[in-house]
Amino acid sequence: MRFEISKVLDAIEGRVCTDPSLARAVVDLAEVIRWQDLDGGRPASLLRLGMVIDALSRQMEEDSVPVYAIVHRALLSDADLTSNERMVVRRWADDGLVEVLDHPGDRMLEVADLLGLPVLSRARFDGLGGRWPWLGQAGRVLAPVPGAGGPVFIAHVGGGQTPATGSRSPVGAKLLARQWRCPEPGCALFGGGGGGGAFADLARVDRAPAGQPPPTLRNGVPTCPRHGTRLGDAGPRPRTAVLAVRIGGLVRQRFALTENQPVPVGRAPDATGGGIVLGQWLNDEARRWVSRSHVRFELRVGEVVVTDTSTNGSGIRPGGSMAEPDRIALAPQQSRVLGEGDLVELYPGVQIGRADELASDAKFSPTSVMAEAPTMAMRLPRP
Repeated sequence: MRFEISKVLDAIEGRVCTDPSLARAVVDLAEVIRWQDLDGGRPASLLRLGMVIDALSRQMEEDSVPVYAIVHRALLSDADLTSNERMVVRRWADDGLVEVLDHPGDRMLEVADLLGLPVLSRARFDGLGGRWPWLGQAGRVLAPVPGAGGPVFIAHVGGGQTPATGSRSPVGAKLLARQWRCPEPGCALFGGGGGGGAFADLARVDRAPAGQPPPTLRNGVPTCPRHGTRLGDAGPRPRTAVLAVRIGGLVRQRFALTENQPVPVGRAPDATGGGIVLGQWLNDEARRWVSRSHVRFELRVGEVVVTDTSTNGSGIRPGGSMAEPDRIALAPQQSRVLGEGDLVELYPGVQIGRADELASDAKFSPTSVMAEAPTMAMRLPRP
């Protein structure tokens, strides 16, 4: 039982992040884990986050959907959680996978505004529409509620279950164009300072992750949301392009491409080096065709460049056309700049393109992070 719970918590960990390029919704972690109606279980359970993430994946018809989790500081010592769950939440906080704050609600709305993300919350945020006008848009705030096969979403405004995204705010676009440094030693969100002075490492721009979260604004000043300290501007953030992998018609994974980090994609590239592993989604014939490292993506002066590194070659689908006469062969070691709507095809039905141009077109069920959960931990409320 304990081993199974550890496995599902590891799977859930893979779906939490503060990367503005990859997160798909904002969630108050404490609210979710304490909502007993979702499973009828104990007062607090970290597994409920997995149930909500699964519901989001089903609704978006996409695998590997990450959430941007805001954590109330009291959760780190919450006695209603198991010791293992508290350890996991602390690790997420230490690794910068979640934000730890005293007032999660305010930060949830700020992040949603800066990044254009939907909010998953039971709160209606009444009276805040003047500050956040998008709260009145259908699908921007959804409440997870118990359903027959697990949680479903109900939009607070406009009804329906579909999460809606918006554009990043102008302020968010400006903040995300820069890299930021926190003067606090070891800050997991903004590459902490330390010896040599409060901002001694501002010149070391290469240490700041391209996926660092947006700062919070206090009186218009970029501030670390965790430590409340003013952030230093560490220069321009590397350009980023978000790509997605679609296999069998279902979007399986999104990944960020930056100018300083090429990304190999294939059956089994080196994942520790940032490679995107497809083998778990390929059938036997596709595994024989797709090389361990089949293609390499690079971002050069804002353009996405793909290089075939395979044995069998790849193809380009110009503008996403599936007509066979339109397919352009990409020979081993050949490179090409991806045009608007272009898809890279490693094997029939295995495609990669820009995330905003690639949607699921098949009715497959996304992989559940709760697949390894013990049955007794998944009790659903009686109708």
